[in-house]
Amino acid sequence: MMPGRRRPARRPSADEAVAREQWSTAHGGVDPEASVWIAGWLSIVHRLTGRLAGRHIPPGWITATGLVVSLLVPLLAWAGDGWPLAAAACAVAAAVLDGVDGALARWEGTESAWGRVLDDVADRCSDLLMLAALALLGAPVALCAAAGIVTLLLESARASARAAGLPGIGAVTVWERPSRVIVAAFGTGLCGVAGLVSATDDAVRWIATAAAAIAVLLSAAGLLHLLVALRRALR
Repeated sequence: MMPGRRRPARRPSADEAVAREQWSTAHGGVDPEASVWIAGWLSIVHRLTGRLAGRHIPPGWITATGLVVSLLVPLLAWAGDGWPLAAAACAVAAAVLDGVDGALARWEGTESAWGRVLDDVADRCSDLLMLAALALLGAPVALCAAAGIVTLLLESARASARAAGLPGIGAVTVWERPSRVIVAAFGTGLCGVAGLVSATDDAVRWIATAAAAIAVLLSAAGLLHLLVALRRALR
């Protein structure tokens, strides 16, 4: 390849394109190609889903596995030293499983309303467990609780709007699942690095507090954004 020439973007295969279209429909028409992060994430999920397809694995099992992996996040964070690094890896793994369960259900045509309910419940548990990990690392409980409450309010407002007849998710805010996972993963991961280099407990506590503060700010901004969008859409 000539110097300075950009490599052309990889084109998704036909079945991957269908999977992205299904994802877009399930997320209120959001175009996955508009973000390199979403497109790349969906490519990873699609590949893992393709490996699991045809193995007769119920998507609910994957949902349950993701919830168990999420439970490991605060447990590993509590272990101290370098273990929060493993907690960060578990946060990312749980997020991947969260994407695979729905994709597998759509792939095999087994998607159901009950499955979506279970998936949402598992997601909310995962959100709270990741915030609990920051609290166990030293972040003020009040900050983590505030982020958790605002996150639940955001999802409650979205669910109420959909029950009122709103199609889709209303708006893509700065505090969606990827953002929550990124904040938790970076927070726990940096605390793990600090533990490995024998940093003081104050340093670990400061990192966890910074991550929790970011979670509060992003969740509040996300809730405000969503409420404004929902008001316009439901008028």
